[in-house]
Amino acid sequence: MKQIILFDFPREESRHPIVNDLIKIYDLSVNILRASIDFNARGFLLAEIEGEEEVIEKAMEHAKKCNVITNYVESAILIDEEECVNCGACTAVCVVDALYLDEKATLQFDTDKCLDCKLCVTACPVRAIRDVL
Repeated sequence: MKQIILFDFPREESRHPIVNDLIKIYDLSVNILRASIDFNARGFLLAEIEGEEEVIEKAMEHAKKCNVITNYVESAILIDEEECVNCGACTAVCVVDALYLDEKATLQFDTDKCLDCKLCVTACPVRAIRDVL
């Protein structure tokens, strides 16, 4: 199974090889999608983790024991449905049709197609789309 997980590293844990532990100890495949981590500072990592479900859960428990906050996310962008006016501006820049208007002219998002290019974030006139990291 694959999961997209946002890791929030506290400053004091930036020196420890936690992602390395996930790979070596738990034999997980880690695909880093985006990262902002500085030595001795708070950091964030968005990664696609692949492995058996129960192994991923054990690995996330390991990360939590290291004071790392983990959040499962569906994709690298979030759409605020209350703010979205279904104008379709984001669909015009989405070359893979991950964002599209359905037959009722309501915005839909296919996370499996998303390339994480973030063009939709800047295209949205009401700022209803934001990136996770």
